[in-house]
Amino acid sequence: MLERFHRERPDEEELSRRRFARRQWARRWLHLRVVLIGAALFVALVVGCWLVFFSSVLAVKGVDVEGTKLLTEQQVLVAADVPTGEPLARADMGEIRDRIEALPEVASADVSREWPDRILVRVTERVAVAVVERGGALRGIDATGFGFRDYKVAPPRLPRLKVDDDTGTEAVAEGAKVLASLPATIAGKVEYVELHTVDQISLKLRDGRTIEWGSAERSEDKSKVIALLLRQKADVYDVTVPGQPTTR
Repeated sequence: MLERFHRERPDEEELSRRRFARRQWARRWLHLRVVLIGAALFVALVVGCWLVFFSSVLAVKGVDVEGTKLLTEQQVLVAADVPTGEPLARADMGEIRDRIEALPEVASADVSREWPDRILVRVTERVAVAVVERGGALRGIDATGFGFRDYKVAPPRLPRLKVDDDTGTEAVAEGAKVLASLPATIAGKVEYVELHTVDQISLKLRDGRTIEWGSAERSEDKSKVIALLLRQKADVYDVTVPGQPTTR
């Protein structure tokens, strides 16, 4: 009986072999699983790159434009010159932005991808702070003195910059800086700005009073001073030195 029991019971050596085989299989399966997962990820990466960068699945189908008032949407689209059918991921946002910002009316542009298949253009247009008349032509300028639009008739809300034929662009830019620094309540009272040199700028108000401004330097301080000074009755207000204003 005992002999038969020993024959039926697996010996320790056999059990060890079985346990070893199971461990080996587990290790091989773990390694195989890592290989399979890595291969699957690689295939997914290759397919994803192909879809994003080379296929027509995520190609540009159109451009959306926001922020235009002076310009039409079509003018921006023509300047952007975005080819449809090109993969969206490969479209050069910087080049598109540069082409749009080349438009005189555009101060800046933000260009971004709108997945899966569109490009969004947000335009910030220039704002006129004054009108310059040269040779009978009326030109609107922004706060930097850049001329970006023409007028048939000068808008009554905008002051004029009086310039001579030899007035340089630097002087025009200084005059524009002065106007841009003024509070809206004071800017609305200015009829025109006389530009003699960059250091000799004066503002003529609609009621006939004059503000001697000097240069555009410390314009913010001068704006604060003149806001208080205009409460006094005078014909001329001199804020060329904002710490020592005078009236007469």
